[in-house]
Amino acid sequence: MTTATALHVEPAPPAGILLLTHEEIGRALIAAAQHVMPRLPRQLDTLEVNANDDPAPVLQSAARAARALDRGGGVLVLSDLYGSTPCNIANKLAGLGVRARCVSGLNLPMLLRVLNYPDKPLDELAEVAACGGRGGICIDKV
Repeated sequence: MTTATALHVEPAPPAGILLLTHEEIGRALIAAAQHVMPRLPRQLDTLEVNANDDPAPVLQSAARAARALDRGGGVLVLSDLYGSTPCNIANKLAGLGVRARCVSGLNLPMLLRVLNYPDKPLDELAEVAACGGRGGICIDKV
């Protein structure tokens, strides 16, 4: 007689979330998210790039912030504008050894969707972010 052994698979650690935005946008989105969800369920931080910031030190700060958020599941970096300095910095994090995925076009629906799926692994969470951002855009019916 053979007994089947059930394999217990540990879930992947959750991904941290870093908002890498132009000045004041990240903090404003986190404040708005806290209005909707008073207890934010994830490791979450923001790094804002000011107009006159040198990108090289900001990249080092972003790498430190991402590493602080990474509990083994990597970091989802949400940037506000594709091709902008914050987005370009986010896309350089992997070159510094940071396990990160970047999704640009950050809006409040994107952030809320991500915060509602705290157990998704990093790659899936990036897809959830993109779907949430797109799904939050509607044109009124005239």
